[in-house]
Amino acid sequence: MAYREFDAPQYSRRSLLRGGAWLTAGAALSAMPMGRAALAQGMPGGWDNVGAMVDKYVGERKVANMVAALGWGDKKPVYVARGNLALGSQTRAGADSLYRIYSMTKPVTGMAAMQLIEDGKMGLDQPIAEHLPLFGKMMVQKTYDGSVTDLVPAERPITVRHLLTHTAGLGYSIVQKGPIRDQYVKYGVVPGQVSRLPIPGLGREEAIRGLDKFANNLSQLPLVLQPGTKWSYSVGLDLLGRVIEVASGMKFDEYLRTAIFEPAGMNSTYFRVPESEVGRFTTNYGILNGTPLPMDPAASSVYLDDPAFPFGGAGLVSSAHDYDRFLKMLLGYGMIDGKRVLAENAVRVGTSNLLPEMATTKGTWVEGQGFGAGGRVQDGAYGWGGAAGTVGFVSFKAGLRATLMTQYMPSEAYPIHEGFPRAVLADLAAMQGA
Repeated sequence: MAYREFDAPQYSRRSLLRGGAWLTAGAALSAMPMGRAALAQGMPGGWDNVGAMVDKYVGERKVANMVAALGWGDKKPVYVARGNLALGSQTRAGADSLYRIYSMTKPVTGMAAMQLIEDGKMGLDQPIAEHLPLFGKMMVQKTYDGSVTDLVPAERPITVRHLLTHTAGLGYSIVQKGPIRDQYVKYGVVPGQVSRLPIPGLGREEAIRGLDKFANNLSQLPLVLQPGTKWSYSVGLDLLGRVIEVASGMKFDEYLRTAIFEPAGMNSTYFRVPESEVGRFTTNYGILNGTPLPMDPAASSVYLDDPAFPFGGAGLVSSAHDYDRFLKMLLGYGMIDGKRVLAENAVRVGTSNLLPEMATTKGTWVEGQGFGAGGRVQDGAYGWGGAAGTVGFVSFKAGLRATLMTQYMPSEAYPIHEGFPRAVLADLAAMQGA
């Protein structure tokens, strides 16, 4: 995404919620020679560029806080933390502070699906209609974002692979325009939340309550593209949450809790922030003319309410500690602290390029790169960013995991999605004496 600050008191829902930018430095990260990368692992500290970036943003009051977690292999992470939970707060932000991670939820949902695939409860190329029959006969817009009545039949079924990789042809209310977006809003197919506050330009769109109802309504709307033909950011990972429910026989949020969060030691990851934990919850800010203004104050956050349903694409709140645990588990190919959480093959396949052979990425955020189970894949690196400035990735070739937590919207107001991986890369080069 391009760097842009808003100069008018109107916020686009699309720009506020999308979290597509991730790291462009993935290739350079993974290009580190394996031997030299191993040498870097033995060196203490050295995250000077990351520290300088964090100091700059917090020191200039562009954000209230930043917390980075950086770790090698299965070693404990180094935390770089600056600032307070909110501007004017006296409570320091740290490893256990809570952040809205938005689209960094997608890799979590994706890996949950990969485990069910490994368990034989769903198939990577299985039509989702075998779990959700209403998706058996989908119609597709003749013209992208055009008429919602001038339609043609889908040329092939939507599969689990399509949902994982944003190639199902599904739309997104934060991406689509015209009558198809209106349909998504009308039917409550708007899986995301920002604030209880009436923010100009944000709208007060409400998601239909119930993941089953969300899926049913979505099945009645036309696709925007033929399945399997193009990468297009979508509600695919939200719909995958419903497929997971049916395949596992458990509520989606319960499946995540029992299959990933608890075994991985992620004890601060929620779809709804418990009242007992509000004291470590950060405030989210909207950037207006370069100035952060409270958009979702922690004490009155929309995340204190029960969500319409557990949003598998953008619903989680987590901490730097917890997301580092998730990445550490991935870097261990499903193992963490001697405990197996996911099957090795589930991680290896999920962090590989799963794009359908015929699908194009031309003109998209991931052009020329791969896409795995809910995250970008590039030369041995896997991860994704969130709409409120968060970033998380692993580099299997470098043996590195990295998380950055902060809270501001829109994500492109500051070049943090790109800047954090570049700072990590600069520190790696310095560690090796480059």
